Amino acid sequence: MTIRVPLEDDWIEAHPEVGINYPEAQRAIAQLLSAIGEDPQRDGLRDTPERVSRMYAELLYGYWVDPVALVNGALFDETYDEMVIVRDIEYYSLCEHHLLPFLGRAHVAYFPRGKVIGLSKIPRIVDMFARRLQVQERMTRQIAEFIQELLNPYGVAVVVEGLHLCATMRGVKKHDARMTTSAMLGAFRKDLATRQEFLENISRGSAPLL
Repeated sequence: MTIRVPLEDDWIEAHPEVGINYPEAQRAIAQLLSAIGEDPQRDGLRDTPERVSRMYAELLYGYWVDPVALVNGALFDETYDEMVIVRDIEYYSLCEHHLLPFLGRAHVAYFPRGKVIGLSKIPRIVDMFARRLQVQERMTRQIAEFIQELLNPYGVAVVVEGLHLCATMRGVKKHDARMTTSAMLGAFRKDLATRQEFLENISRGSAPLL
């Protein structure tokens, strides 16, 4: 029997498009608890399968985002032709190898070719790809390629910094290790001065990851 756990917010109710099979997820989580020697029916764990399944619905929401609805017409004709940068975009994702979180900041830039996108949409694009089972390298490339296809700008640059709990909680246990990945398309790949301008901009007073 599925037990409904009251939430502090109505995130699940507000996102009916999420396609998780809740009963199957709850059974799997209960089986995992049993497999590690726990009793899924004890007081502290009785509602855990429900909570965890709902948590994963939110953490993996990016699988069900409609890109058209995400952009929602926020593309505007504009003659501006200088670099546009949105930096220090917080993100949280799940490593597909261990299902542990990695988190950090993304920096995104593009050179408009007659169109610009609403400011809030770039962080939403980052979230769309972060809220999936991911590896940081692929996520970086997906963000860049999506913006390139969406806007057809002269170039797109994405740099992602990440702290990976799979390397801090387990394995090598390197608590201060950070991973940086980049994707440079168009002018940012071809022109060293353009790429350098972007990198200098995002290095000025960058916020710490934690």
